Amino acid sequence: MAEELIPETPEAADEEPIKQRKNGLYPGVSDELAENMQSGWADSELHGLEPIAQAQHTAARRAALSARFPGERLVIPAGNLKTRSNDTEYPFRASTEYAYLTGDQTQDGVLVLEPTNGGHEATVYLLPRSNRGNGEFWLDGQGELWVGRRHSLTEAEQLLGIPAKDVRELPAALTEATGPVRCVRGHDAAIQAALTDKVTAERDEELRVHLSEARAVKDAFEIGELQKAVDSTVRGFEDVVRVLDKAEATSERYIEGTFFLRARVEGNDIGYGSICAAGPHATTLHWVRNDGDVRSGELLLLDAGVETHTLYTADVTRTLPINGTFTPLQRKIYDAVYEAQEAGIAAVKPGAKYRDFHDAAQRVLAEKLVEWGLVEGPVERVLELGLQRRWTLHGTGHMLGMDVHDCAAARTEAYVDGTLEPGMCLTVEPGLYFQADDLTVPEEYRGIGVRIEDDILVTEDGNRNMSAALPRQADEVEAWMAATKQAKSA
Repeated sequence: MAEELIPETPEAADEEPIKQRKNGLYPGVSDELAENMQSGWADSELHGLEPIAQAQHTAARRAALSARFPGERLVIPAGNLKTRSNDTEYPFRASTEYAYLTGDQTQDGVLVLEPTNGGHEATVYLLPRSNRGNGEFWLDGQGELWVGRRHSLTEAEQLLGIPAKDVRELPAALTEATGPVRCVRGHDAAIQAALTDKVTAERDEELRVHLSEARAVKDAFEIGELQKAVDSTVRGFEDVVRVLDKAEATSERYIEGTFFLRARVEGNDIGYGSICAAGPHATTLHWVRNDGDVRSGELLLLDAGVETHTLYTADVTRTLPINGTFTPLQRKIYDAVYEAQEAGIAAVKPGAKYRDFHDAAQRVLAEKLVEWGLVEGPVERVLELGLQRRWTLHGTGHMLGMDVHDCAAARTEAYVDGTLEPGMCLTVEPGLYFQADDLTVPEEYRGIGVRIEDDILVTEDGNRNMSAALPRQADEVEAWMAATKQAKSA
């Protein structure tokens, strides 16, 4: 990649100088070059922009937030770039709270809701376009010619439907602000510092918890975005099946890269680190190293999800026989997990307790473990003592949305002890994992891990499996894999 110039440049007296890069190849900018770079550029302001698709939904979300905290100033930052190495940064991903309330995804943005007599007045504070007068646009490492064009504040107002101001003015304004304030912490140190004597951890946590709980029931826009994410994910799984022979010749990394291509072509990114776990790696729940061998005769546990351009993610898992055919023991374990998932999905319906689908799936798995002689019954004893957890390990699902583990800050009584409602989206993902060094099970079980995960929308009359396009039943998985591979070679 190119090395930034960052020399000393002529500055207005009231502006911060553009930082000099150590070991830069240019000692400075001549007056003639500086003058040359200030002129000769076409007007590139965009006019007549249409609001983003979710603008009406984000307005409704802000109105609901305003009603919950009347008379209080609310500050929700997008976050800042994070350094990856020296002067390179990780790709930026706006905080979920900020993106949920604005639809914007730009770094350093801050949403402020100022209290008024009738509720709140929203303003989004953003970085304006790079300054051309002082050379920022071509000299600064975050200037337009280095990292791309930002929207002007006028353009942002048209797109977001929110008045926009220069975020560089915000810390000083917040320092002078009076009255009660709440801030979503952990995203912007400068904003937090400006509010340090005005906020409390307890009040800020109440804001974070409320925003987490507000996302539990998805609106129509969100459901559509989640379905887009799932549909792209289905295609990503098909891509992987087509290249399993190349993965066998290389490693799990080939699977990871194949799915990532689909995520970047059709969406914003992957929603979380892809789990491409072959063979005994499938018994490690979050195996994201993805550097192991892919061997015929073993299983591949692929847990992956595409994130849409609006930051909604799918979360789907399939456990696939690498050579296309389950062995009898693999099928026995797989069928047990499938049966548990069927029981879990059947328990997802409005009015049901959130825990019901977990309990239903765990009961099936406990019954299988007792039947196979791996744990002493009766089943009620196993469940009461949690003995099945040696091999089931994790909960059977979680809320899904802009975060793969969405609504995580919600109160326990509103989440795991709560009740399902139409519009909620969650995963159902039971699994069985027999570790390679587990001496309590027969040797042939060791190193086998199976998980099946689908994204389930609670509907008015039950549920809808959003990822049903990917086969789950063992015979159907084998037939789908064979057809997918055949389609590749045709």
